[in-house]
Amino acid sequence: MKPTHVEHIGIAVTSLESAMPFFEFLTGNKCYSIEEVADQKVKTAFFKVGEVKVELLEPTSPESTIAKFIEKNGGRGGVHHIAFNVNSVEEALAEASKAGIELIDKAPRKGAENLMIAFLHPKSTKGVLTEICEQPK
Repeated sequence: MKPTHVEHIGIAVTSLESAMPFFEFLTGNKCYSIEEVADQKVKTAFFKVGEVKVELLEPTSPESTIAKFIEKNGGRGGVHHIAFNVNSVEEALAEASKAGIELIDKAPRKGAENLMIAFLHPKSTKGVLTEICEQPK
């Protein structure tokens, strides 16, 4: 697997509305996109920092993985995942599986910003939830 770049860093927050002013200050940029990803039960907000994005993730349901992550983290949220861009998520998943890396997603699925995404299990990635992304064609 050879990523082209870090696509984004995902940060779980309890509220986009309350978190966005800080990230606007921190990045020096306004949020350029807010989107709900219904099947993942999250609402996202994106900021650019150079070529890398910061993705804020607010749960839209108590059953979402982001809500559970926030709960496990004492209700504070925090860094949730790092995402790498690849040319083909399918090929990257095949390579990761062949290398013995545990997959959360066996096949690509649609994520925010029309990216095709898949996650690698933190048990196999030194404790870091890792997302691989493919730009829309």
